[in-house]
Amino acid sequence: MASVARTQARATVRSRRIAPAVLAAALLLPLTACGGSADASDSKSVTVTVGYQSKTINTVTAGTLLRSLGYFESALKAQGARDGITYKVEWQDYATGAPITAAMVAGKVDIGSMGDFPLLINASRGKQLGAPTRLVSVTGYNARGALNTVVTAPDSDLKSLADLRGKKVSTSVGSAADGTLVRALEQAGLDPDKDIGKLNQQPAVGASALEAGSVDALSQFVAWPGLLAFQGKAKALYDGGSLGLPTLHGVTVRDAFADRRPAVVEAFLAAQIKATAYLDAHPVTAAEKVAEVTGLPAEVVYLYNGKGGIATFDPTLKPQLVAALKKDVPLLVSAKLAGPVNVSDFVDDSYLKKAYANGEGEGAGTGGGTGTGYAKAVAATAPASRPEVWLKGASTTSTYADPAALLRYVAAHSTAVRAAYVPDATTGTRWFADKSVWAQDGTDLEPFVTEAAADAWTAAHPGARIVSYATALRQAAAK
Repeated sequence: MASVARTQARATVRSRRIAPAVLAAALLLPLTACGGSADASDSKSVTVTVGYQSKTINTVTAGTLLRSLGYFESALKAQGARDGITYKVEWQDYATGAPITAAMVAGKVDIGSMGDFPLLINASRGKQLGAPTRLVSVTGYNARGALNTVVTAPDSDLKSLADLRGKKVSTSVGSAADGTLVRALEQAGLDPDKDIGKLNQQPAVGASALEAGSVDALSQFVAWPGLLAFQGKAKALYDGGSLGLPTLHGVTVRDAFADRRPAVVEAFLAAQIKATAYLDAHPVTAAEKVAEVTGLPAEVVYLYNGKGGIATFDPTLKPQLVAALKKDVPLLVSAKLAGPVNVSDFVDDSYLKKAYANGEGEGAGTGGGTGTGYAKAVAATAPASRPEVWLKGASTTSTYADPAALLRYVAAHSTAVRAAYVPDATTGTRWFADKSVWAQDGTDLEPFVTEAAADAWTAAHPGARIVSYATALRQAAAK
């Protein structure tokens, strides 16, 4: 424990430069790293502890949805019949990834799901404290980074990131949303440490602060930006899809647990694959299940998790996602939020490959148990999002050829529409049609997540102008 004490001392020296929430998680680890294990078991029984984030809804196939479907419990029951062990699953719900990491390195959580920056912090903390972890699958991802969004008050005069100079911005330091904020500010020519006042807050606290006017903007991960926009409490200021850098959430497992219980890890991933297949086959029902558990509006869940949603659900560890993680490491190191991470060592797809080889991939439409299922799934890419309408009382949705066609339908059936979604004309990020910024160029009508994107588009199209949603509906109906 002496080396652990030295680690705590070094952490204390750095405390003024590390965000309070991250520091609190870091200081918890040395106190418990030599303690017990979540794998509380004897020769006849094993308890598996899963840490998840119920409201971080692009992790639902390893958390909220998976739990509601009972697939992991069923897989463990079948495993128990083979090895004579009684398995029990304990689900622990968290608001962010940091406390999951603290619990994992302390040996209190076996399997956890979190975003890309927290995953790397998870890898770093585990290595530092002699309790390494490994990344074994992805839950949801967006190839351009659109899972994170910066929002501001609906009546705010802020129009672009450049307007944030000297303003207060809430985020969860060390989260994927914080990473998006830092990168986006740098691209806009702002110093993330000097040009804004950054407040390290939990998502719910930051949302309340934005509503109260005590911060000027909020940078958060799914589903907070969409929720606030849906409620009329915020508008998008920056679309994370503008970065063009993949963002993801994934599943991490303690090395010690994976080595001791490989069959349990494989059972978890088999269950995750099955939950992914369920979500793909029944997107509306899946959204309603998640909404019921989390209290989130189903329309918001579907924005992210639905057919063509912002999140693509695919458990495979694609090369482009691994490459994105490698690009994240220097940013975390420079911010002193993590030590160096060897991403290639951290990523371990062997358990997932076994799950596909055993036939679980077949249920996800990947080619099944021939051994080629995983390779096909890795190579697969998500189709572009299309304009989509969800009618009240409907268990399915309808897609349209272009935004104008969707607008014509909505204009003619406005009282029957539960939600309408359109992809941003430049980034492809899906957003609510009535919360989008619309631009008209002759007879063309194009939607954008942010005013800045719409301004850039109209500047490049002489004669184009920004119009209200009501005007866009009228123009489309008049065609």
